[in-house]
Amino acid sequence: MGLLIKNGNIITSQNEYIADILVEGEKIIAIAKDIDPEGHEVVDVTDKYVFPGGVDEHVHYNSFNSLGYETSHAALVGGTTTVGDFVVQPAGVGLRDSIINYKKEFLDGIATPDYVLHGIIMDPSEESVTDLVNMPSVGVSSVKLFMAYKGMPYYVSDEWIFKALCKGKEAGVTIMVHAENADIIDVLTKKLIAEGKTEPKYFGDSRPVLSEAEATSRAIYMARIADAPLFVVHVTNREAAEAIRAAYNDGLSVYGETCTHYMMLNDENLAKPNFEGAKYVCNPPLRPQSDVDFMWEAINKGWLTSVGSDHCAIMGGFTEGKVKGKNDFSKIPPGSPGVQERLYMLWTYGVETGRITRQKFVEVCCTTPAKVCGIYPQKGDIMIGSDADIVVFDPNYRGVISNKDSLSGSDYCTYEGYKQKGIAEKVFLRGKLVAENGKFVGELGKGKQVMSKPYAYCYEKFKEQR
Repeated sequence: MGLLIKNGNIITSQNEYIADILVEGEKIIAIAKDIDPEGHEVVDVTDKYVFPGGVDEHVHYNSFNSLGYETSHAALVGGTTTVGDFVVQPAGVGLRDSIINYKKEFLDGIATPDYVLHGIIMDPSEESVTDLVNMPSVGVSSVKLFMAYKGMPYYVSDEWIFKALCKGKEAGVTIMVHAENADIIDVLTKKLIAEGKTEPKYFGDSRPVLSEAEATSRAIYMARIADAPLFVVHVTNREAAEAIRAAYNDGLSVYGETCTHYMMLNDENLAKPNFEGAKYVCNPPLRPQSDVDFMWEAINKGWLTSVGSDHCAIMGGFTEGKVKGKNDFSKIPPGSPGVQERLYMLWTYGVETGRITRQKFVEVCCTTPAKVCGIYPQKGDIMIGSDADIVVFDPNYRGVISNKDSLSGSDYCTYEGYKQKGIAEKVFLRGKLVAENGKFVGELGKGKQVMSKPYAYCYEKFKEQR
């Protein structure tokens, strides 16, 4: 007996149509009108939208003092069936081995959504760079390097970024960068603290727009010299986005994402009284409203490819975690929860307001992230042969985002009080019902690694060279 999802208004990144979807095992095996229901479990979804399970290419579990996969079922409740997590590289551990160890310690039997993994070079060496060619053997085809965080294990100099770009290309591994100028940030942070400007509202001043734009441009030049693709994560502002757009228009394989909070929140949140602004400290920081508006334009026009949540639910939340920076904004743990609310924010404030179409919504929240991660068409689309990761979406639901409904494990919600239009009425992961109307109804710890294929989306312009 199969699962028959009947009479759905199916939305993909390309079109919209009414049809039935037949699932057997974990896969979609047929899409057509009026499929015979005999012998199948039938779910009638008349007047509901049906789209692929969300793919959130940018989350943090077990890094940056964040909560682990015990809270990952929050993604499923919000309609995201696959998350893309960044794996830290301990000192002295090879890049490939860090993936193997992380999976055994933090993922096996604990992760509830499916997941794709990105590496992080934190122990820069010739051995680490050489190890890039081994990443596809453990299902990883993207590795991130941090241009920010001077004096911390995450920081990597330009030398190693350039070497990684050159070596990664040999194996089809996409190099991702967190683009902020570490030296500028270091100088400005020390200056502000010395002046007694220690409150969260000064956090943005320590990491100005141009420090991000400069680092983005520098990374683009390195990619150009290396003749390699580049993916810039969590772009926040016009200057950085325009640098990416210009590079792409010049024929370079340069791409970038933005994140939900850079489309929903602005720098005024950092100035909230009674230390409330600490809830919104994330790297890079929130920007002025003009940049928020530009992020919507950049997503709508394809200048940025996708929207991640950059989910990072800090251990201890606001009351025990963020409070560590009470007298020094530089000690506030950066990061905010958001994996559960990502699709709702993009639908409510994007689709419902006319800023983006339903097709663009699926493109930037499901399909393109899957392509960037090298897991398309297994994930990110409603296609015959794809995993049966399916969201049945009720557009008529009306509610308000609240932490009381969150499964993130945090004591606060980044989008508390925001309106919510529409809800994931049913969420299927590989054909199994795992969430229903904001409640988790599946089995914890059943997530699987999706093996990422090399030469993914960012290598499209290199096809002729292969």
